[in-house]
Amino acid sequence: MTDVHGGGAAGSGEPRIRPASAADGDALRDLDAVTWSRLHAVMPPPAPDAPFFDERHRPEDYLVAELAGPARAGPARPAPARVVGYICVVRPTSLEVNEHVRQIQGLAVAPAVRGSGVARALLRAGVAHARALGARRLTLRVLGHNVPARRLYESEGFAVEGVLPEEFLLDGTYVDDVLMGRTLL
Repeated sequence: MTDVHGGGAAGSGEPRIRPASAADGDALRDLDAVTWSRLHAVMPPPAPDAPFFDERHRPEDYLVAELAGPARAGPARPAPARVVGYICVVRPTSLEVNEHVRQIQGLAVAPAVRGSGVARALLRAGVAHARALGARRLTLRVLGHNVPARRLYESEGFAVEGVLPEEFLLDGTYVDDVLMGRTLL
């Protein structure tokens, strides 16, 4: 797969969305560490030395957002890109009967660039990626108290399809698990 979204030109502020590679593992693990929060996570924080990719989390399941780094001195010296986000789009099960469905199982954006459109660009690229894989539906799960994420998903065509009330006990508070989805046709 080639770039999902162009952009990312120096000074443009537009993220470049591309498929992840094994070489992105350390950057994505570090991004997970700085973005971890009970606002969106039910799992414990990632271990600092744990590999990001494993048999269940493969590079081909991820799209990465990059932004051009700060300008460098000198003629025509491109600034190195930095990873500022990712989205994980996978099959929700290995069952053949729902092979037409993909599920977002992770969306993270560096705190320094939140509110700049990176999450929306990743979400749109994830939708396009799922379509390219032949998916007819895209689903996700989001914690009920994560209002910013829910608003983003709704603005991109996702609808609430179910709620598991008080599914998680996080820091002494019961939190709903909200199931959302959209058609890709």
